[in-house]
Amino acid sequence: METFYITAQVLYFLSFVVILYFLSRPVDLLAVPRRFRKAGRRDVDDDELPLIVLAYPVLREDAATMRSTLTSLGWIDYPRSRYRVIAIPNSDDHATIAALESFHNAFPFLEILKVPPTSDPSWEVVWNAWQDNPNAYWFHQGKTRASRDLPPKKTRQLIYLTYTLIDRIGTDWVLDYIDADSMPPPRHFRAAADGLRNYDIVQASNVAGNLLDSMAASWHAFDHMCWDGLVYHHMTAHGGHPFYVLGKGEFYRAGDLEALGAFNPWLAIEDPEVGMRFWTHGRRLVVVDDPLVEEVPITLGRGFLQRYRWMLGFYQSLASPLRQMGMSLPRRIQARLNLGPVLSMPVNTVGLPTGLWALWTAFQGRDIFSPLVIVLSAINIALYVGLLTILYVNAWRRTRYVLDSRWKRIWYLLRVNPLSLFLYWSLWTIPIVVGFYWFVADLGKAWARTQKLDRDRWYALKGPGKN
Repeated sequence: METFYITAQVLYFLSFVVILYFLSRPVDLLAVPRRFRKAGRRDVDDDELPLIVLAYPVLREDAATMRSTLTSLGWIDYPRSRYRVIAIPNSDDHATIAALESFHNAFPFLEILKVPPTSDPSWEVVWNAWQDNPNAYWFHQGKTRASRDLPPKKTRQLIYLTYTLIDRIGTDWVLDYIDADSMPPPRHFRAAADGLRNYDIVQASNVAGNLLDSMAASWHAFDHMCWDGLVYHHMTAHGGHPFYVLGKGEFYRAGDLEALGAFNPWLAIEDPEVGMRFWTHGRRLVVVDDPLVEEVPITLGRGFLQRYRWMLGFYQSLASPLRQMGMSLPRRIQARLNLGPVLSMPVNTVGLPTGLWALWTAFQGRDIFSPLVIVLSAINIALYVGLLTILYVNAWRRTRYVLDSRWKRIWYLLRVNPLSLFLYWSLWTIPIVVGFYWFVADLGKAWARTQKLDRDRWYALKGPGKN
């Protein structure tokens, strides 16, 4: 029993070391001053602002959800001549295309680019670009070498849009993309234009708008509170850590996408790999402190299906792609620390109760465990309390973006109390294990769609001046 307790507490301590490592890293943060939040920045002439193309990849989406998102895009405070909004459904997704076409009168800024099968001749611009670019390593190495049978998912849609636009208008533009339910703030584009002066990728964080819809929604929203809204910021690290992107609300220069091969289509999610590939080639990241509002699943089943895919994507990205993209061994080890905070959750399931029990026996004067176990347990419990305090303070701060009542914010924190979080973090073991099984079995490359239910319509209805 002593060996089990020592092992549990050592692993628990190491999990805190990884999290503390991230929290110790410096942050490159682009703050949006309050006086600019409604009107946007005006220190650059409009004709000097970059052309921004917002890609809207959709797949069998609910029409009401898309309408709410497009409503929020109508608030964008940016010269109309300097941005485009292009929906990119698959050409055989007739229901989604029909819904998008029905929106033309309400949202005249919306363009539609139908993504054809990869057998279509229009894909030649992609194959030719990849053939001449060793940074598109998946087209030159391994079992996907020269493969054109790309899975019909978000990544394929983004690839087609990127190279089609480069072929038509060159590289003097910036790509942004969002999910079907993402609602950017009005200053989204202006913040990006500001950040791109000194950085290569601008990333907006996320916050869930439906965090009180169910207990599962509250739990899923807390993932974004403590990771996207806190720990992730430290991955910028003045360029000192291999970062990933969040899969929505990020901005790339088209020239960088062309030079570095755009997106790897053979991974469950593109977010980890593309960020680390850009970092390997010297690109820098900045985070914008002005989040997109999004919808989280309202059931554990739907939320875990989403998280299976997330975990699979991380396992895939942190394996052979790191070497193939040219990352050195020490940097590959550093990059794999990105999984540490997630893997700490099942460790917490064992480490917390064993630590509490060891301290309780010592308090009662029962001589069961060695001083090493007692000391390690005391340190780990202190670190746990300290980390929870940081997470709750951050959650309180971020709830102001979506909850307009102090009592609602208090109610949310009560819902995600320490006992509640312990249960949720224990359940996180399921997607961690299932994602690893999918990785070993080489499953999950197709886009496993997360169903959206238009739960954030209230945000679209309130309008830009009230959010």
